[in-house]
Amino acid sequence: IPESVTSIGDKAFFRCKNLSSIAIPDSCVIGKGAFAQCSKLITIVLNAGNTNYTVVNGILYNKEKTQLHAYLAGNTRKEYTIPDSVTNITAYAFSGCLNMTSITIPDSVTSIGADDISNCISLTNIRIHNGVTSIGNNAFYRCINLTSMTIPNSVTSIGDWTFRECTSLASITIPDSVTSIGSSAFSDCSKLTSITIPD
Repeated sequence: IPESVTSIGDKAFFRCKNLSSIAIPDSCVIGKGAFAQCSKLITIVLNAGNTNYTVVNGILYNKEKTQLHAYLAGNTRKEYTIPDSVTNITAYAFSGCLNMTSITIPDSVTSIGADDISNCISLTNIRIHNGVTSIGNNAFYRCINLTSMTIPNSVTSIGDWTFRECTSLASITIPDSVTSIGSSAFSDCSKLTSITIPD
């Protein structure tokens, strides 16, 4: 991308399935989900002097590493623990990560946003620590191999379509802290046989 470009819009390269490498100029601001579901993307090239972003092991962060912008979908890592420095996950950050089987979200993260971990079809295990207070719309949409889920006592709301098409999800316990569940939160969960909903 040439130096003249100052912004890349939301979902600009969404599902560009053969894109494997991209170079971003220093002047550029990257929108939400700009590289989501680019299943072969393994490389983002930044100049050493870039003041907005940094890339570590195939993961794009802001310079301070407090915001996780994109976990490149071509990454072959199976398990990932978000570092404690991260307080915010950009929408679609993990969407379409086909190889990841396990993810751990630390206390420092307070919300799981829209489509953050959607379409992760190999994902079987999600560990959410007690910092998270809300789970957004479509957060785990189409995580088809997720069989169970423990929602921590810190969570107060579950968004619309959060577990939609989690077709292997068999059981889930919703803690007493949750006061709202969005529309179609468990739509098409065809194996769900047990759910506990608090008062």
